[in-house]
Amino acid sequence: MSKAGIKFEVIKEQLMKDDEFKVEYEKLKPRYEIISQIIEARNTQHITQEELALRVGTQKSNISRFESGSYNPSLDFLVKVAKSLGKEIHIEIR
Repeated sequence: MSKAGIKFEVIKEQLMKDDEFKVEYEKLKPRYEIISQIIEARNTQHITQEELALRVGTQKSNISRFESGSYNPSLDFLVKVAKSLGKEIHIEIR
């Protein structure tokens, strides 16, 4: 069964033609990359946001806000979340 709508990649391709959008997208890219990686790890392990929150020692609403991109987490929070998923955070300055 197919889902209705337009794929994100199609919209992204169109939006990336706008220089102003592209600059803003690049600024936010690291944040959304880590969010995507956390969501993927959580889903792969079949863990709910509530279960992850219990492991981290926080509220489900904090995990939800983080995953939606409306919460700017501290590095300590990211390390706790990663560790709760059996992962590590690696930061690289290029």
